[in-house]
Amino acid sequence: MRQVLLCGAAVVTVSMGIRHGFGLWLQPITQAQGWTRETFAFAIAIQNLAWGLFGVFAGMAADRFGAFRVLIAGSLVYALGLAGMALSPTPLLFALTAGVLIGAAQAGTTYAVIFGVIGRQLDPARRSWAMGMAAAAGSFGQFLMVPVEGFLISGIGWQQALLVLSLLSLVIVPVAFGLREPGFKAGAPAKRDQTIGQALAEAFKYPSFQMLMAGYFVCGFQIVFIGVHMPSYLKDKGLSPQVASYALALIGLFNIFGTYIAGSLGQKLAKRKILAFIYLARAVAIAAFLWAPLSPMSVYVFSAVMGLLWLSTVPVTNATVAQIFGVAHLSMLSGFVFFSHQVGSFMGVWLGGLLYDRTGSYDIVWWLAIALGVFAALVNLPVRETAIHRVPAAQPA
Repeated sequence: MRQVLLCGAAVVTVSMGIRHGFGLWLQPITQAQGWTRETFAFAIAIQNLAWGLFGVFAGMAADRFGAFRVLIAGSLVYALGLAGMALSPTPLLFALTAGVLIGAAQAGTTYAVIFGVIGRQLDPARRSWAMGMAAAAGSFGQFLMVPVEGFLISGIGWQQALLVLSLLSLVIVPVAFGLREPGFKAGAPAKRDQTIGQALAEAFKYPSFQMLMAGYFVCGFQIVFIGVHMPSYLKDKGLSPQVASYALALIGLFNIFGTYIAGSLGQKLAKRKILAFIYLARAVAIAAFLWAPLSPMSVYVFSAVMGLLWLSTVPVTNATVAQIFGVAHLSMLSGFVFFSHQVGSFMGVWLGGLLYDRTGSYDIVWWLAIALGVFAALVNLPVRETAIHRVPAAQPA
């Protein structure tokens, strides 16, 4: 359905476009407030953890009552969190607004909810491709929004820029009307063959589900560390803030192609092999970036390569979950897989700030990202993609 795909892509464009630029606020906020980088990084780490935790419950709600109500609530909380991020005078309030509120908002306005709608409404033969299109929309949002956010910070200041984004996040409300699902009329839950408990027990006992979660942990660690800390890393090395803005925008631009290609290939090739390749290629790209002499050109080349690999795991991983377990509880199961992703995100962004403050360098975390990429490549290879065999329940005599 064209409407579902367009509206889902629009929601992800806004939600992911805003959050991909948060690294640009690290130095303006810490310098203005007199905070350490660890303080900012810890709040963003909480945001990622809250995103993953609330994503499980947002997925359950979307599976049971439809995505429409979840998206409306998520948009309103997003606006509140961004305004609070701008106006928080203490690290505690900053962690509650930039961390908990925005994390909860992202849970209700991003992939787990949108992929659930796509999985239920589109033909399975086009599911991986459609998820790739939605993920590409998130990348387009990054390409579109990161330079805009950098321009707003330099033009009107970091606080006013956040308030502008707060208003922009409310665009999700009218778009959500295009994602109302026929099976969820008047808030009535759709009929399921499995209960939530049965679906969870089945998934967590299945080794391939555990492997997908392990790989997604690494994905979160790598991309959130790079997305939040690379602007400061480049500035520490003497490069201008514009290089960082262009680098993040290039990641978004090339990830449009990367996610689309990955989603399309997921219809034709073994998804486990695609995932293994992506994680191994990330490890190689990071190692080459650290080895090569640092210059604006090396940053742009690295950003383009990482962009092709950035969110390309998202459609392939979620399509694999749908292929194994079906779509009845897809938003919830995607939420659990994504929670693992966000635990990795928490570790990546928090360790980046912590180890920088302790050592004055990001080197340890860069090398951790390389080692984890090799691990994720290996752990995805044994994944079994075929639909799980369920024994029908015994009928009463």
